Amino acid sequence: MISTFKRWAAAALLMSTVILPAAAADECPALLRHDFVSLQDGKPMPLCQYAGKVILVVNTASYCGFTSQYDGLEKLYARLKDKGLVVLGFPSNDFGEQEPGSEKEIAEFCRLTYGVEFPMVGKTVVKGKGAHPFYLKLADVTDSRPKWNFHKYLINRDATQVVAYSSFTKPDDRDLVKKINEFLGK
Repeated sequence: MISTFKRWAAAALLMSTVILPAAAADECPALLRHDFVSLQDGKPMPLCQYAGKVILVVNTASYCGFTSQYDGLEKLYARLKDKGLVVLGFPSNDFGEQEPGSEKEIAEFCRLTYGVEFPMVGKTVVKGKGAHPFYLKLADVTDSRPKWNFHKYLINRDATQVVAYSSFTKPDDRDLVKKINEFLGK
């Protein structure tokens, strides 16, 4: 009788561990249910880990006229990360082949040149038919597709609002910072 109880208890425990991940997935907004690989360390990087944060998504490139925005993005992240802002960089070679390097080269460039510590994913296609589904969804929701490097999407804490900003919008732009603070305040 005791061994039957132990088997039942073990089965109940096993069932609860199987069910929990599904319940956790329900708490993650559908928009964030995408997985990437971290540029910095090659580890899995599910976007669900940022649920409840304000997220600034930026497609980046190392050899672009807008590349100096890395500095402003890192400053913005350093200033507001403790309040709930996450800047997410998505290196892309989609525009003018301005991100030709390997992921290791990109990570080193960002760290050594701009001191980038905000999370970045591996190279990502952000436009056209081959675009990552996350970027396709952002484009559909905002009706704004990246036209060049450093296009930005700002996502509120519960991922119900997304605002798009062009490459010309600098990280310290008054309207962008105002919207970030609005999203952080909610």
